[in-house]
Order: sequence, then C-alpha cells, then structure tokens
Amino acid sequence: MTRPKIGIIGNQGLLNESFPIHLGGIMNSTAVAEVSGGIPLLIPADPALVSVEELLETFDGFLLTGGRPNVHPEEYGEEETAAHGAFDRNRDAITLPLVRACVEAGQPFLGVCRGFQEVNVAMGGSLYPEIRDLPGRMNHRMPPDGTLEEKFAIRHAVTFTEGGVFHQLMGAAKVMTNTLHGQGIKTPGARVVIDGHADDGTPEAIYIKDAPGFTLAVQWHPEYNAANDPVSRPLFEAFGVAARAWADGKRPQPVLKAV
Repeated sequence: MTRPKIGIIGNQGLLNESFPIHLGGIMNSTAVAEVSGGIPLLIPADPALVSVEELLETFDGFLLTGGRPNVHPEEYGEEETAAHGAFDRNRDAITLPLVRACVEAGQPFLGVCRGFQEVNVAMGGSLYPEIRDLPGRMNHRMPPDGTLEEKFAIRHAVTFTEGGVFHQLMGAAKVMTNTLHGQGIKTPGARVVIDGHADDGTPEAIYIKDAPGFTLAVQWHPEYNAANDPVSRPLFEAFGVAARAWADGKRPQPVLKAV
C-alpha cells in the first residue's frame, strides 16, 4: 500500500554559519512516518522554487511546522517592532495562501506552533508578539538551557471545549502539553474556532469552522515523542487518516465535528 505524501514545510538556516540550507526537524519526519503513516518530504518554502498550485497537486497533506522566524506583522496589518523577532517572508508567501487553498479544497493540514499562528493569520487573524509580556500570562517560551528532554518537558494543561473536536479526538477535556513559543493569537481569524486554552487563557488548539477537510492546529509541539505521547499520537494518527483518504481520491469531511 502506497503511503500518502506529506509535505513538511521547511525553514531556512545556515550550516556552519556560512552555507544557506533548507532544514526540517527529524522529529517532524519521524512523527509523519511512524504515527501518521505518511512519506515525509521536506518542502523548501520559497515561492521562487515552488508554487502553491504545484504543492497542492503533489502532496496529500501538509505539516505546517514550528520555526524560529515569526509571521511578519504586515501580514495582519501591523507594523514591525523589535518584539516581533526574526522573519521569513518567503515562508509567509507560501504557507499563508497554502492554508487558504487547503481550507477551500478540503486538503488536510496539521499546524504546529508557528504553523498554528500561520493558520490564524491566513484566515485574517492577528498575533501578540510576546505572550509573556501580557498581564496574567505565563512564559510559554522554550527554556534557554537544559537537555532536549527538559526543553520539551510537559509544562502546562490545555483545556478543550466540552464535546468539541479536540475533546473527542483526545478522549479527555484536559491534557498536559509542552510549550515552546513566544507569540500567540491576539484576534482569531474568520472561521477560526479556538477549541483549547492554557490555564492563563492563551489559545492552544484551533480548527476552521465548516471546512470540508482536516484543519487542526496546536500551539504546542506534538512532534516530540509523538509515538508514545498520549496527546500527540491521536493528533498525528487522525492527520494520517485524513491524508490517506485524500491520497485514495476521497474528499473527506473533517474527522470529527463539534457537538
């Protein structure tokens, strides 16, 4: 049986501080291959190299990954400040129209961290540049020191809407997750349903209302230990089911609907 082709949105970086490269975390590829059951293929997110139309024709689903650069605030009508950090305008130019095209067509995607923020901005929403500066919010950023296990350690609860999409998917109304982000949703985009929050009110889980396909996105990083984590595994499994259906020529409804 041929596995569905999952396009993993890549980031740009430097090798040995000199050589420009496209890069993607091994955790992402592992989660796609081992839990979603797909073929992980890295996408160079640059409109000079690929078009949204080509991506839609080539892949059965998309993993919108995390990344250190942030979505440029011009994409949601605000001016750049020092608090907004680094940017990747090439990735913005690919992922934002890609999200909108997938929503319209029903082609599945899973958004993670920056990918979660991209989904919101693509649908017309905006972002806070620094969550930890808001009154009453915790510091959601990755710890600056420690081992990989310590950086991706479980750090806070996420509570889902009772009977909502994520509640049904996880089989629990509250779960524990890691947290490694600085920005977060300010205003939700059109049709963006915030289906889960951290205890400090930060949006953590979203989907697109009435979309004909799989449109789930989370602010945490489920790719870490995805095969064994009870929160990550059902998320990547459901994404894989949606990608398989697309590869088989079906145009599925969302895996779950809010009740």
